[in-house]
Amino acid sequence: MTEHPIDVIRVLIVDDHALYRRGLQTVLATEEGIEVVGEAADGVEAVDQAEETLPDVIVMDVGMPKRGGIEACRVIKQQVPSVRILMLTSSDDENNLFEAVRAGANGYLLKDVPPEEVAAGIRALYHGQALISPLMASKLLTEFTLISERASAPSPPTPGLELPRLTQRELDILKLVARGRLNREIATELFISENTVRNHIRNILDKLQMHSRMEAAMYAVRQRLIEPGE
Repeated sequence: MTEHPIDVIRVLIVDDHALYRRGLQTVLATEEGIEVVGEAADGVEAVDQAEETLPDVIVMDVGMPKRGGIEACRVIKQQVPSVRILMLTSSDDENNLFEAVRAGANGYLLKDVPPEEVAAGIRALYHGQALISPLMASKLLTEFTLISERASAPSPPTPGLELPRLTQRELDILKLVARGRLNREIATELFISENTVRNHIRNILDKLQMHSRMEAAMYAVRQRLIEPGE
C-alpha cells in the first residue's frame, strides 16, 4: 500500500453527472492538503471505490441510479466505518436530510453552495465536525421542535431507565453534542481533555448503534434529554 502524508485528506467524489464530478475534481485539485483519490457514477461504484481506495472523506450525491447515495452511505458506513461522508444534493427535501443522518452521513450541503464551501466542508468533516447547510439546519431544528411537542409524557423520561447503558458523564456529553457544542467546547465546559471527549463520543455512538453526531443529537431531542432552544 502506498503511503500518503498524514496531512493530506483523501477524497472520493460520487455523482452521476460526469461534468459535476470533473468540475469538483478541478476545484479540489487547487486546494492544498486535499487529494482526489477516485470517483464513482453511482452508489454501487461508490461502495466498491470506498473499499478499494479507503478515502478519508466521500463527497456523494443523494439521487443516483442503481443505488442512491443514502443507501450507499449506509453500506459504506458498515464496511468502512472510519470514512466521513458529505452528502450533496440539489433538493431541499428534509426527508432526505433525516434519512441521510440516520444512514450515518456526517454532513449535508445543497449543491448551490460555492465550491470553496465544499472544500471547507471536507476539512470540517475530516477534523470531526458535523456540517449542514443553514437552510437544512433550520428544517432540522423545526423537526426537533415537532418531536418535542409530540412527546405526550408530562415530564422527561428518567435517563437511567431510557438509556441504561450510558454513564452520567456520557449523558452529559450527549446533551452538549445535541446543543451543537464542538469537542473543544465540551472539553472546556466539563474540564476534561478533547481526547477524552472523543473517546466518550465514540462510546456513545457505539452503545446507541449510531454513526454520527447529528444522529445522536436527534436521538437526544427525541428522548427529551434536552428541549429545543435549551
